[in-house]
Amino acid sequence: MAKTHRGVGIRHLYVDSNGTVHEGLYNNGRGTCPISGRTGVKLLYEHEVDGKTIRVCKKVHAAIKRGKIVLPSAKNNTEE
Repeated sequence: MAKTHRGVGIRHLYVDSNGTVHEGLYNNGRGTCPISGRTGVKLLYEHEVDGKTIRVCKKVHAAIKRGKIVLPSAKNNTEE
């Protein structure tokens, strides 16, 4: 298979079973990290903040696990 054809099938709009078109879901997991503000990074890790699930990059995920960054929902869990 030629390099130009790799991944062509996933570069389209996502249509769910209800017929709703979702644009931009197939961006290979890349975007802007909401915590660090880094652009063009893969957002692979999910964390819950104030009842919402956000996706963060690898460096922020590591900082959260080490305790260098404390998310608002994580503060409430440690106080109990």
